[in-house]
Amino acid sequence: MLDPKLLRETPDVVRAAIAKKHLDVDVDAVLAIDTAWRTQLQEVESLRASQKAANTAMAKLPKGTPEFLEKVKEMKAVSAQVKEREVQLKELEEKFRQAMLSLPNLPHASVPEGKTPEQNVVYATHGDQNAPRPHAKAHWEIPGFDKLFDFGRGAKVTGAGFPFYVGDGARIVRALLHFFLDENAKAGYVEVNPPIFVNAASATATGQLPDKEGQMYETTPDHLYAVPTAEVPLTNFFRDEILEEEALPVYRCAYTPCFRREAGSYGKDVRGLNRLHQFDKVELLKWVHPATSYEELDKLRTDAERILQKLDLPYRVLLMCGGDLGFAQAKKYDLEVWSAGQKRWLEVSSCSNFETFQARRAQIRYRAKETGKPELVHTLNGSGLAVPRVLAALLENNLQEDGRVKIPAALVPYFGKEYLTFA
Repeated sequence: MLDPKLLRETPDVVRAAIAKKHLDVDVDAVLAIDTAWRTQLQEVESLRASQKAANTAMAKLPKGTPEFLEKVKEMKAVSAQVKEREVQLKELEEKFRQAMLSLPNLPHASVPEGKTPEQNVVYATHGDQNAPRPHAKAHWEIPGFDKLFDFGRGAKVTGAGFPFYVGDGARIVRALLHFFLDENAKAGYVEVNPPIFVNAASATATGQLPDKEGQMYETTPDHLYAVPTAEVPLTNFFRDEILEEEALPVYRCAYTPCFRREAGSYGKDVRGLNRLHQFDKVELLKWVHPATSYEELDKLRTDAERILQKLDLPYRVLLMCGGDLGFAQAKKYDLEVWSAGQKRWLEVSSCSNFETFQARRAQIRYRAKETGKPELVHTLNGSGLAVPRVLAALLENNLQEDGRVKIPAALVPYFGKEYLTFA
């Protein structure tokens, strides 16, 4: 959530920043609600002052006198007005809160201009995407693929996008998850096993609500949401709490299955492991001091990159332009691995700085040493990493002439074999 003071004092700055994200937001409508709320607040405070003055005057009068009875009558009238206006004030306050929740985070000054994904900036590359891989093919076309990754039976049991992983298919997923968690532990992230359902308050705190209702699975009658990413429960770990400044930064990581409806997805992007409704991912989360948050973002990105390097996967880092930033993000890098069989880049991680946007919604603060006052932390998160597309790239890039897939040396101790076979 944005700082209301920023909106009131510099509305043109807010308009320009939102325009950089190419989002259609009626800032004037939010300001109008704010004006109505503050006007109503002044009227209620004036009535409360009149009520207090009348009460003080009445206390000085002899009971039963005409003057006393007149003050009683005046008090009742003012009291009725106060109650009526307080109801209106509460309604306006909630309306203003909802309006503020509709405003996206503002992009950082270093975010490049642009409207479409094609205008994202290639920030860095690693490895040779053009290295000879004569046997590469799209992973779903590898003979025997459906024996280890059974989409047909998954669709029968649940629906499209919910595959079964069988035998070495399950084993390679487990190996990747253990490898990711161990590498993140080495980088200083404390592992957490979080709930995989969250309430609406948690989803609102991270910016999933009221922006991504259509992408989440909701339970009834409990109205809980299956997590689209471990970011949601992890961020809310410190909701409504005040940390000591000395405790910052705090690093956490978590594995969860993730659930996304992926409404509107179609075509080649959803083939095989490219886009699933249920998938496994390890998430990295940081709560940091505002003065160091962009340094921490760079560290977060390099932590995710290090895992890809150990898997010997060619990848690139994109600095996202304003139009390709998410609703809640101030700055974001995407990590994409090269898919040799599909001849395309596949996103496997997004590393984002939200500054105070999530912390204000969640009221996550730290107590400043100098002033003793609570201040909002900055929150950051990134994937470290998402399994399906990493796995797709491993299958395609490392496919051998005999149909086996060579396992990267760093992963062999976790998988237990040097090759994955589809026989």
